[in-house]
Amino acid sequence: MAHPLRWARAAYEYFWFCLGYAYFGILGLLVTLASALLYPLLPRQTGARLGRSAIGVVFRGFLGMLRASGVLRVDLSALDTLQHEPGLIIAPNHPCLLDAVFVISRIPGTACIMKAQIWDNVVLGGGARLAGYIRNDSPRSMVRQATRELRAGHPLLVFPEGTRTRRGPVNDFRGGFALVAKRAGAPVQTVFIETDNPFLSKGWPSFKRPRFPLVYRVRLGERFRVTGDVKTFLRALEDYYRRELEPPAPAQGRARSAPEPAGLIAD
Repeated sequence: MAHPLRWARAAYEYFWFCLGYAYFGILGLLVTLASALLYPLLPRQTGARLGRSAIGVVFRGFLGMLRASGVLRVDLSALDTLQHEPGLIIAPNHPCLLDAVFVISRIPGTACIMKAQIWDNVVLGGGARLAGYIRNDSPRSMVRQATRELRAGHPLLVFPEGTRTRRGPVNDFRGGFALVAKRAGAPVQTVFIETDNPFLSKGWPSFKRPRFPLVYRVRLGERFRVTGDVKTFLRALEDYYRRELEPPAPAQGRARSAPEPAGLIAD
């Protein structure tokens, strides 16, 4: 009986795996079509509120469906404490493509700095444009728009690595978000997304079947402000992420309570 049960379980998991992609693709296209119609008609602020709300609903539905099926186990409760906090930079590490889905599904009205390729994507681009998400291909425009979002009191999602992690615990950090934080006077909330599953990590084939269940945990780190030199802050922050995300040493482990690297000012 063991083999038939395993086959049945594998078929069940693969069904939900495919349904998840279908849900994301179909709902993404519907949002894109609706956004293409509404974008030229609505005032920018109204369109952004509507677009961000619609994307949040789609993301919550996607995660809710997969959690109900049992193929996804994710603890996002730590993000609830960030709801309704004005002008906050939310800065997670970036192990996989689901990271933005996790944050945006939980924190309403989040603005986002995203790759220009995603902004231009046929499935995701329309919603991103209506939502007023920020392209990353023009540094000057990106800094200006991101600063404006924060000063307007909106939370801003950025990935300090700039792309998904190639080699753990994190890639080298890019400096644009730190410059935004300094100009806007905005605190940087560190966020750690933890998983041992390589699904949708850098180089993972989109339709390769992962092992199930997919398990993710999100926890909050310290909150910092950028003071003084941006490059010094950036190096210190990267060291902090590496220390928090590195697995404990086999013999004695690693203390979580060690002080932050020099150059970081806790908020």
